[in-house]
Amino acid sequence: MHDLKPKQIVTELDKYIIGQNDAKKSVAIALRNRWRRRQVEKGLQEEIAPKNIILIGSTGVGKTEIARRLANLTDSPFYKVEASKFTEVGYVGRDVESMVRDIVELAVSNLRTRQQEDVQEKAAKIAEERILDLLLPPTSQSGASISNDIDIVTTEQSGQTGQADQGEEQAKPSASTREKLRKMLRKGKLDSRQVDLEVADKSSPMVEIFSNTGIEEMGINVKDMLGNLMPKNTKRRKIKIKDALKLVTQEEAAHLIDMEKIKSDAIEKVEQSGIIFIDEIDKIAGKEKSHGPEVSKEGVQRDLLPIVEGSSVPTKYGTVKTDHILFIASGAFHVSKPSDLIPELQGRFPIRVELHSLGADEFIRILTEPKNALVLQYIALLRTEGVEIEFTQDAIEKIADIAVEVNSSTENIGARRLHTLMEKLLEDILFEAPDIEEKKIVIDASFVEKQLMNIVENEDLTRYIL
Repeated sequence: MHDLKPKQIVTELDKYIIGQNDAKKSVAIALRNRWRRRQVEKGLQEEIAPKNIILIGSTGVGKTEIARRLANLTDSPFYKVEASKFTEVGYVGRDVESMVRDIVELAVSNLRTRQQEDVQEKAAKIAEERILDLLLPPTSQSGASISNDIDIVTTEQSGQTGQADQGEEQAKPSASTREKLRKMLRKGKLDSRQVDLEVADKSSPMVEIFSNTGIEEMGINVKDMLGNLMPKNTKRRKIKIKDALKLVTQEEAAHLIDMEKIKSDAIEKVEQSGIIFIDEIDKIAGKEKSHGPEVSKEGVQRDLLPIVEGSSVPTKYGTVKTDHILFIASGAFHVSKPSDLIPELQGRFPIRVELHSLGADEFIRILTEPKNALVLQYIALLRTEGVEIEFTQDAIEKIADIAVEVNSSTENIGARRLHTLMEKLLEDILFEAPDIEEKKIVIDASFVEKQLMNIVENEDLTRYIL
């Protein structure tokens, strides 16, 4: 999936997103250019900067979905953030560098999870041996006896009801006893038994630090420093063997992975193929004329500029260069225009794509065609209650027409209107599904009219409910 051609990328996006071919074409080219950059000679690679994109369109037309599906296609680190969350350096709030720290944190977490899954089998074997050691502790030099727990286990295995004879079995745990115990452990016969296990005590005092470098980053660094200086607290707990196996397996998996390699791989992955999606960039566009110090939109843009242009951002995993991260910005731009951004920032987003408003034809396709189509979702949900619902073509057309009508008479929220309509349409069926006698229900145009038209015709109700 890393080397998809532009046409293949568009085909994959078509499975989830209806229409918006211009936007799909632009992101497909941007993605393919990354692959092309990796094919050129090393010296020139560093000189080729990504062509960042601004997606312009009202809410609900597919801007975020295009970027998210794009990242899934290539297994790229992806982070979505709202531009309106940021503030200028020196004011309380999130600084723009936090988006880079967050995407690195996500990349490290994903790589760590994958590596732990890869060593899960090995970790499970080590955990099994550790649990067996707890159940069957080695005898002391003076020949102390095995615990009564093992006597009971060996008695259960041999089918006896009383305590095992404390003769040969007490002297030294034999290999056969351990194997008997292993078989019982794997069959789940020991799941409800309890063992004493030392577990890490995760409780630690909360420390909040306010600093211009960012509250979240300073807090993390202080916790890490204190964690390295102080001894790790552990406490003994009586815990069921079933739960103990899971805990010990997780602990062993964490020991088996190479965190230093994960950190370096995550940073490289973010630097070379990371995608940061900055939503609501139109909220920081516009030139404010005022006197005196205040948090301004232009101030956030100026802070954003070096990140998008390419700079080095310190994170707790190492320094990250943002030169080749792909930035995709989006906004409705109802009030402001892309030209209201500061000229330097405009220059770093050379590709502008307008996404079109959705009409009835697109709504019909959205309801039925994508892999995650709304109609398919509700059919699957109700099938869990044994109820089969079927949508006729005229019902789907009616829902699409109502969505267009409501969008035109109130705020245009695009395809999100379909979620509201479908939930209201099927409200009674969803409520009564566990007890409903009629297990086969056909949703036709008359059913849609009956459920929705009273609300649609009353403009006040429409504004509040739909």
